Amino acid sequence: MKDQILEKATEMFLTLGFKSVTMDDIASEMGISKKTIYQHFSNKDSLIKATTTNLFERISCGIDEIILANKNPIEELFAIKDFVIQNLKDENTSPIYQLQKYYPRIHKSLTIKQFDKMGSCVVENLEKGIILGLFRSEINKELISRFYFAGMTSIKDAEIFDPKKFSAREIQLAYLEYHLRGICTPKGIDLLNKLLINN
Repeated sequence: MKDQILEKATEMFLTLGFKSVTMDDIASEMGISKKTIYQHFSNKDSLIKATTTNLFERISCGIDEIILANKNPIEELFAIKDFVIQNLKDENTSPIYQLQKYYPRIHKSLTIKQFDKMGSCVVENLEKGIILGLFRSEINKELISRFYFAGMTSIKDAEIFDPKKFSAREIQLAYLEYHLRGICTPKGIDLLNKLLINN
């Protein structure tokens, strides 16, 4: 039952927002009493913390599997982008905005975990790209990985990137292209252009 509540809460939070969804909404959607939810989660904060941790771990495991598939680093970034969008329901910016505004401690703790995970993944991706001659050898890997993370975090800001004007998919693809064009060698640009045609 705990897993079922976690699954349903995650789905509803991502679709409608962390603030918008109440414990009553989740209970009603599942056809259970609110008391049943409280047997597993003491309050809404603990449920939100559990859902964001669960989602973070699911996405981390998926990213690890993509990395193990040993694709070239440009294809790897495209595969990760598609996987993350699929798991975050096209990454509607409203839930992230609500999490940041109404549950700042949970949001901050999640951001730190994301930075630790993404920082090492991006550095490994850059190293692989340099070895394969797809990325420029003189780039500062630590700095680029931080630029990438900062950009990935800021493109979720609904006030800057109005979801009525730009879809999450469009923003993610444009940002990934922007990142890669800044670090690719001519060989990398050729591969990027082919991937963009297919996307």
